[in-house]
Amino acid sequence: MTELEMSDRVDGTVVGAERDRAEQAGPGGAASEPAGRGSLPAGVDAEGLLALAEGHHARGVRALGIRHLGGHLVKVYAVEAPGRTIGEPVEAAALRLAGAQLELDRARGSLGLGVLILHAGGDGDYVLVHSWIEGHMSNLAIFTGPADDPGQLRPGRLGLAPCVWEAAVLTHERDAYVRHVLDGTGPLAERLDAWGADALQGEVR
Repeated sequence: MTELEMSDRVDGTVVGAERDRAEQAGPGGAASEPAGRGSLPAGVDAEGLLALAEGHHARGVRALGIRHLGGHLVKVYAVEAPGRTIGEPVEAAALRLAGAQLELDRARGSLGLGVLILHAGGDGDYVLVHSWIEGHMSNLAIFTGPADDPGQLRPGRLGLAPCVWEAAVLTHERDAYVRHVLDGTGPLAERLDAWGADALQGEVR
């Protein structure tokens, strides 16, 4: 092997090693190491997660039927924390909010199908307005307010997303939308009837 070939071999080995180290490095440039079994990464809030687990519980879900709101066919649900129920004033306010929101969703490519979740939570009331839009995507607006005070419902903070119980309803609705509408067969009216009849009831965790 010539001196030049040895130089190339050494340089190639060094460059390859440096590349391997770079690929293992995290966003800050420090090499990331796999967490050992049973160990917790420094960023995990163990106390917070265990506190959530300790207090985790089931919440009731009631299907409130199909409504025509804001030019959309909308499945309406109530999610209720222990000791809470969705009253008529909150339901009426949520329907008004949803109608106005869904009218705006038309400009975002909405396809005319939606889901409305009224959540009587442990710390207040939440209204989620979800619609299916073009490109296999969806739109979601969340309103929040104090318990049983529908006049105080306001748009949620930027970045607010569904909680675990609300997400359970939306998971069911995603599956129902795909199963009956996108993957369904037959006339669209029959697919929509099947979609509307496929409602979640009972408890979710």
